Formats: sequence, structure tokens, C-alpha cells
Amino acid sequence: MGTKDQNLSSYQLEKKDLSEIKIGIVVSDWNQDITSALKKGCEDTLQNEGIRKENIFQLHVPGSFELPAGCRILDDRHNLDAVIALGCVIKGDTNHDEYINQAVANGLMQLGLLRAKPFVFGLVTTNDKAQAKARSGGKMGNKGIEAAVTAIKMAALKKDLKSTSKRIGFS
Repeated sequence: MGTKDQNLSSYQLEKKDLSEIKIGIVVSDWNQDITSALKKGCEDTLQNEGIRKENIFQLHVPGSFELPAGCRILDDRHNLDAVIALGCVIKGDTNHDEYINQAVANGLMQLGLLRAKPFVFGLVTTNDKAQAKARSGGKMGNKGIEAAVTAIKMAALKKDLKSTSKRIGFS
């Protein structure tokens, strides 16, 4: 399904008690005009949906390549329910963007599988600055909002499954 020219940031979540959910946000400082807009959309969404401000933990890293390491550092420190990685990689004259995007995606996936918790890919990957602006609060929505919604849904899913589990032995 193509999403060209569609704003995907509209959402409606089922109301749940999220007051005890702890969320981390790791933000790349590279392309800061874009990532600060992603962060604002993400923070606002988390708080509007009931995540307490004191349960939102943040860390800034130099660039997108450092996002997985930053996510692990923040999770190690706060034992979070979900971690959101926010960054922006804009294609240049070389293939560097492909290597960075793949490394971030693989790093976050590995963290999620190893730690059995969501590490959300909130990386804007575009061909130019105009596309990045359109995806960080412009006509295409805000990928920070979408990342927040994904983190909430996944953290709530895990919490719901944990509360109904009747396991014996290892957990």
C-alpha cells in the first residue's frame, strides 16, 4: 500500500491506564531542526495519551548512527517499557544514508529481540530537506507522533500480556 502524499500521523488509541509506563526518547542532534520537531510531536503525544512527564526519559546523541547505543544506555539506566529512536538521515551524493539507515534499523531490531521490549524506529529517511520537513510536522504529518503511538501500543500490549500470564518457572 503506497503512502505517497498521505499524512499518517492521525491516530486514535484505545483509552488505557498508561500512568506507570516508562518511555525513553533518544534524539539525534544531527539535522536538529528536523529532530527537535520530531521530539516535540513525540513528547506531546506521549503526555496527551497519559504517560506521566516524570516517566519520559530523554537522551541526545550526536547522530543517527549512535541511536541504538543511546537507546541501550537509556534503557540500562531506567529499565524502560519502550524506547523511541528519533533521527533524520537525508540522502547525499554517496550511499552513506543507506548504511546508516540499515545500521540503525538492525541495531534497534536486535535490541528489541534481545531485551523483549519495543525499540521504535523513528528515523526520517528522505531524499532532501523539504521531504524531511514535510515528515516532521508538515503536510505528511510528524513521524515523532507515529513513533510515540507505536511505543504506547507496544508497551501496553506487553503490559496486558504480562498481567494475564500465568507462568511457572523462568519469566
